[in-house]
Amino acid sequence: MSTLLVRPKSEYGKTHEITPEIANWKFVGFVVYRLKTGDTIKHCNADNESIIVLVEGKAIISMTHGPNLGELGDRMDVFEKKPPHAAYIEVQSEWTATATTDCTIGVCLAPGSQGRQTQRIGPEGVHYMTRGVGTNTREIYNIAMEDRDVADSLLITEVFTPHGNWSSYPPHRHDEDDYPNITYLEETYYHRLNPSQGFGFQRVFTDDGQIDETMCVQNHDVVLVPKGHHPCGTPFGYEMYYLNVMAGPRRKWRFKTSPCHEWLNNFQP
Repeated sequence: MSTLLVRPKSEYGKTHEITPEIANWKFVGFVVYRLKTGDTIKHCNADNESIIVLVEGKAIISMTHGPNLGELGDRMDVFEKKPPHAAYIEVQSEWTATATTDCTIGVCLAPGSQGRQTQRIGPEGVHYMTRGVGTNTREIYNIAMEDRDVADSLLITEVFTPHGNWSSYPPHRHDEDDYPNITYLEETYYHRLNPSQGFGFQRVFTDDGQIDETMCVQNHDVVLVPKGHHPCGTPFGYEMYYLNVMAGPRRKWRFKTSPCHEWLNNFQP
């Protein structure tokens, strides 16, 4: 199996734990908790900032030291497509989540600095938008992109790709620190499929062919994108969701389209 494709290690509990050491990079960490009603987990940020996203279900988020966030969550199924509840958790803090319903929590991590305060950052301020044309159309909730000054390093977005459509397309990369032309951003994709037995595909490839992997992604899989282009698509009958986590040396999203496919930027179906 590809080293870029990470299957969940369990059905419930801490189903994913991606660290920079595991991914062999420097910035992005990503954890998924799937909890049953009444389950409680404790998480320590250490030197990382984090943004927690209630992918689905509800949980009470309590800080060991600092303001409690109360109950987060609204959509019981991610494919309800309601704006996500999310919160920024400051560095060097410890927090607890107690599930008030069955829930899935995405914990997005990257290096942070002292000064930012723990606070809710969604659903307020998270706006729906569409991107693309034809079978490249997808629906987006930008939770913490650079237009929102809510983090030091993290860039977070949710994407819903209709059945039969493509996403993160035309193929693009953000793997060089040459701002403003392109920025270096590591990235994870947390995939969900509707219906859940579905599948999709994601290709990660570099222009020089050093990396060229095409992966069949299933419900709850994570794909690592250390560099290169990374389009994904879903077949007829299956809708795809993914939660993106990006971080790098600067909190800017600038990318370059694959030269072979750049003509698609001007294509009208």
